[in-house]
Amino acid sequence: MASNKDKLPAPSSDAEVQAFLEQMASLPAAGPRGRMGRLIFALDATASREPTWDRACHIQAEMFTETAALGTLAVQLVYFRGFGEFDSSPFEVASEALLKRMVAVFCLGGRTQIARVLRHGLRESAREKVDALVYVGDCCEESVDELCALAGELGLHGVPAFMFHEGHDAIAERAYRQIARLTGGVYCRFDASSADTLRQLLSAVAVYAVGGRAALEDFNRRAGRAVLSLPGPRGR
Repeated sequence: MASNKDKLPAPSSDAEVQAFLEQMASLPAAGPRGRMGRLIFALDATASREPTWDRACHIQAEMFTETAALGTLAVQLVYFRGFGEFDSSPFEVASEALLKRMVAVFCLGGRTQIARVLRHGLRESAREKVDALVYVGDCCEESVDELCALAGELGLHGVPAFMFHEGHDAIAERAYRQIARLTGGVYCRFDASSADTLRQLLSAVAVYAVGGRAALEDFNRRAGRAVLSLPGPRGR
């Protein structure tokens, strides 16, 4: 069966990005202003992910910049690649340290290990609160039922998963949407050329992890562009 991974992704629409931001605005506060937010930044580092990995190396610094006035952001890099290779860094509070780790990684062909990412998130949240889990990928080669069971556990631990989907793989979309829903997170698709959109969305998640919904609304207001127009008050 031909894989959808080789299809050129279509650009994300403004409506999809707006829907993402509206869902973000309805989330409960992650914590008080001035606290340390903990975010797991997980990426598929198999061969098809190389272009996105390169962009992510440049984008990750934006997450720290946007949260500097709110509190401290600690980010843990998690990735998988090759034949069962899975790695996680310590939680870093400096963008330079995280970037150094990221540029040392090269992408390598292999199968997805999303279940391991979710299990890892559960272990970390059992040690200390994790405010958000970000996952960036383009496909899913695992049992959706197993992933949903793990996502449900993450939801019970209060760890929302923000699932960033590059492309239009139908199996991946189904799995990513279910994971986001069961954890209380958000699904959003992006395209291969939308580095600026991905930067804005990752920054929005980082702001939420540190300052909660109020900080996110302020972030959207400061963006001042149609793509990040501030949604009206919703939820709690």
